[in-house]
Order: sequence, then structure tokens, then C-alpha cells
Amino acid sequence: MTNNNQQLLSSYTLPNGIELKNRIIMAPMTNFSSNKDGTVTDSEVDYYARRSAGVSMVITACTNVTQNGQGFPGEFAAYSDDFIPSLTQLATAIKKEGAKAVLQIFHGGRACPPDLVNGDVVSASDIPAEAEGSPTPRALTESEVEDIIEAFGETTRRAIEAGYDGVEIHGANGYLIQQFFSPHSNRREDRFGGSLEKRMTFPLAIVDKVKSVVDKYATSPFIVGYRFSPEEAETPGITMDDTLALVDKLADKDLDYLHVSLQEFNSTPRRGVEDLTRTRIDYLLETINNRASLIGVGSIYSLDDALQAFETGIPLLALGRELIIDPDWVQKVEEGKEDTIVTKLDKDNQDQLVVPDPLWNIITNTPGWFPGV
Repeated sequence: MTNNNQQLLSSYTLPNGIELKNRIIMAPMTNFSSNKDGTVTDSEVDYYARRSAGVSMVITACTNVTQNGQGFPGEFAAYSDDFIPSLTQLATAIKKEGAKAVLQIFHGGRACPPDLVNGDVVSASDIPAEAEGSPTPRALTESEVEDIIEAFGETTRRAIEAGYDGVEIHGANGYLIQQFFSPHSNRREDRFGGSLEKRMTFPLAIVDKVKSVVDKYATSPFIVGYRFSPEEAETPGITMDDTLALVDKLADKDLDYLHVSLQEFNSTPRRGVEDLTRTRIDYLLETINNRASLIGVGSIYSLDDALQAFETGIPLLALGRELIIDPDWVQKVEEGKEDTIVTKLDKDNQDQLVVPDPLWNIITNTPGWFPGV
């Protein structure tokens, strides 16, 4: 094993003292495979277990903190104590294989399909999403916003009771938290909208609520992370300097990690900073300045891809689609068999890869959704 490979496999201690056995994490990915009643299926649990032996931490697909926050069909829910047994089943399966289990918590906001939320699509303002046919959402009242903040706290309590090692607050990918931070989707004139500082109110209040619940209910160190998207294409929209301002605030919140959502690890900013040739990762590492751990992600498939990413100084790296393609990625690096890592999906290998039918049908029938498909 080379020294570079040893770095990937070296342990890492999060700010709260929890030790990760290596630097590779399973990224959160929607799998569309839960029961209609919001409970996990056996095939979904098996899918996670198959990918939990090598990585140090598994971040689950997003789970909705309120009933009207469901963003996808086949999404498992966490908005009621009734779901604690289902949540426990998934956490137990992940931890049994040796990985830390982190529950990603979110509200879909205006991205929620109307048929999944009884037609009550809500957001920061009544600005429809850009996707064709997107419904015009109903702007949340201030009291409803407060209720959702509480719901993030309650879901965190359920995660603690279900045996998770942590939660990830999903503030990325255009869902409700990002909708409040964005000047495109947030046109409010109350304390939750307007200036950049006011648009940070909702995300930061959720962080504070989650951390207060952890302080109250967790009896051992519990991971709290936050995922964010650095920019939006729309004008007005989130710019890189907006995100750096938010990240600066988040880095002072004693979070265990910040997780940037990127399609390409080495992507550069669209606008909002002086030097558009520097990567977003460089700007983020500079702004965070070791106050929290940064997780990087984005089209990492081969070992060379991962090693080049670690040359930036990033401490943790998440693999997403590559762990669907090759669940044994980490083990192959550990055993010095990196030349056997698979980076193209084998469409005849569903059973060995342990991918549930709903997810398999999407990734094998959607052009461009997967490399080599």
C-alpha cells in the first residue's frame, strides 16, 4: 500500500471526538425504494448494509421532518415517533457493518410533488421552481416556519432514539433550507427574508435547534453536519460570496462537518468572488480555516480521482454513485487491489450489487444518469 493510499485509509477524529476509521464516506443518495407508508424496505436496508463495511460513515438518503416535506416517491419518513422502529432498522444495519450511521434530515419545500403532500406545496415565497410544470408554492407563515424549525429538532431526537451516530441537515440541492437562503426563491419581507443576513435566519435557527436537542437528549457524542450547495444558476440567486458568508457563520456553530454538494469536485465559481479560476473547494477550505471538517464530493470514481482530491488538503471525501457501481471500493484499496476497482456500471450485476428495483430501474433507464449507461 502506498503512502497516499494510507492517507485515505487513516483514521480521522471529528471535532466532537468521534473517530472515523478512514476518510471515505458514503454520500447521501435518493434511492426511491421505501414503502408507501414511509417505512424502510428490506431491500433498502440490504442496499445500505452492502455499502457499509468499507466506508467510515454512511449518510442516508434524505428523510422528511414533516408530512408535507416529502420530496420523492419511495422516501422514508421521520416526521413521527411511529417511524422510530423503521429508522432503527436502518441505523442498526449500517452500524453492524462497521460504519457510522448519519441520518440526513430535510424538507423538500417547493420541490415536493403535489400528489405526495396533499397538494400543499410550501416554500419561503410563492415563487415556482424552474423545472417545467412546477407548481406555485404557498408561502409559509412565520408560525409555520417556527413549526418546521421545531420539526427538525424533533426528528433529531428520533435519530438519537433510533441509534444513529448523527444527523446531516440538508441545506443543499434546492430544498426548503436553500429556498430560504436564496434571493431567487425567498422574497419575504419579514425576519426570515430580505438581506443576506436575514436569509440566513432559517438555516442558522435549524442548526441551533438541532444542537440544542443533541445537548438535551444525546448521552454520548453525536455528529451534527450541514450540507450546502455553493451557487445557483438563477439571477438573482446564491453566489459564491453568499455561500462563503453562510459557511463562515456555520463554521462558528461548532458543527462536526460541513458537506459541499458538487457535481464536479474541482469545479470553479460562476460569480461572486474575485478569482474565478480558483476552485470552490479552495475557497471553502480557506474560509472554514479548520473550524469544522469539510467533506468534498463530485465525480470521484477511480482511486486516482480520490488521491487528486486529497491533494487539496480536504480531510474527508464522499463517494456517491461510485459506491453503487462498486460497493467494495474501500476494501479493494485496503487490500492493494485498486486495479480491480470498477468505474462503469455492470447492467447485468444487480443482484451482486444489491440495488433495489426502483433505483436500478432509474439508473439503467435514464440516459446520462450514470457513467457508462
